[in-house]
Amino acid sequence: MDLTEFIIRLLLSAAAVFITAKVLSGVKVESYGQAIIVAIVLGVINAVVKPILVFLTIPITILTLGLFLLVINALMIMLVDKILKGFSVKSFWWAFFFSIILSLLNAILQSIF
Repeated sequence: MDLTEFIIRLLLSAAAVFITAKVLSGVKVESYGQAIIVAIVLGVINAVVKPILVFLTIPITILTLGLFLLVINALMIMLVDKILKGFSVKSFWWAFFFSIILSLLNAILQSIF
């Protein structure tokens, strides 16, 4: 992946964050610039923290046929909420719905562009 493709993916992810936050009343992003920062931080957390959590929760993930990964995604969203100002999630369930919609929207945007 070259730099141009990376920047396009980052901007698409930020757009997905911004749109999803506008759709869900329990999630707030102050601005599109903040959505870019959320996308960057979420990407870093998903690259560093998420693999550790996935490894530590393999038994429950197997028992739930992979559905526990949705819980891990919501926890990653809540971690970003705690780290950043200008991005807020009211509860675990808002983070859960945010992660589902964000994943779907990201997949759609990535397939188009």
